[in-house]
Amino acid sequence: MDIHASLAEERPAAVPLDDDGRWAAVLAREPAADGAFRYAVKTTGIYCRPTCTARRPRRGNVVFFASAADAEAAGFRPCRRCRPEAAAPDQLLVERVRTACRLIEAAIETGDEPPSLSTLAAAAGLGPHHFHRLFKLALGVTPRAYAAAHRANRLRTGLPEAATVTAACYDAGYGSSGRLYAEAPGTLGMTPTAYRAGGAGAEIRFAVGESSLGAILVAATRRGVCAILLGDDPDALVRELQERFAKATLVGADAGFEETVAKAVGLVEAPATAAAGLPLDILGTAFQRRVWEALRAIPAGETRSYTMVASSLGVPGAVRAVARACAANPLAVAIPCHRVVRLDGDLAGYRWGIERKRTLLAREAAAGGGEAAEDA
Repeated sequence: MDIHASLAEERPAAVPLDDDGRWAAVLAREPAADGAFRYAVKTTGIYCRPTCTARRPRRGNVVFFASAADAEAAGFRPCRRCRPEAAAPDQLLVERVRTACRLIEAAIETGDEPPSLSTLAAAAGLGPHHFHRLFKLALGVTPRAYAAAHRANRLRTGLPEAATVTAACYDAGYGSSGRLYAEAPGTLGMTPTAYRAGGAGAEIRFAVGESSLGAILVAATRRGVCAILLGDDPDALVRELQERFAKATLVGADAGFEETVAKAVGLVEAPATAAAGLPLDILGTAFQRRVWEALRAIPAGETRSYTMVASSLGVPGAVRAVARACAANPLAVAIPCHRVVRLDGDLAGYRWGIERKRTLLAREAAAGGGEAAEDA
């Protein structure tokens, strides 16, 4: 999880582009404009943030500046109410969360336990409860979940190159090999030894079938179905599976597995059907898992925008991160990323093709799944 990039990407972009847009943002006290400009009032000699709660001035008395420094260079004084010369609250939140992330990462990289919640909160200058809430608001996961995700990512990166599994274990910040092996099924999908060998020794059963939407590949570990892939070229689907687990033992379908494939095909043909009878082995980061669980909660026949999904997770600024999680979904239809659309209702991208997405939604609507819900 590149949290520093995510924090930069997931904040709202500054919306006003000209003076009319800036004035509209002032009238609306638009939070997204706080980092974009400052406005000053010629009759008072004071400059403010767009979100200042002071009484709005006359439009003819207002001038705009790109920054607080520009306003002060022009001779204006900062407002005592909105403190426009200071960093925006949104920027302060980002910096505090970045500081906490660096502390967590530094501890893991030196093999220490991540700092406690109280330690992280003190470093951010906040109380533990307030810090915990802001951290989750910014990233969509708790500090503990972030530490676990960073540790798991470090393990995945280090295992193939490590001299031993034990060395990779401690380098990734696991306090003991027992803890590593206990968490491995959820983070790696197999034992650390097998993962280190590129999946050697791991058994993945798979089969390629046909559906009305083209070829379908279904693969499963011992824990459950780990991939449902759709496409036009069966060989390409097999190559995708082989590239992910280059040294795993891929076992062709047997009579027992054909039933699993049939259930997956059934989901494609009738996507309004619940996937409860199909055990899943869902592997992903902590945030991806939260997004995928939110997608599974969307009723058949309805849609949600990426914005709505982000808001339901308590992270309204993480729209891009939600879109990336949808694009990374390896379980077509079982995790119904086809039910997520753009803000304007457009179908947008879909890993397995827009036409397949359109067909799946049409089938759900025809089955009486309900009215499509669009973002207001």
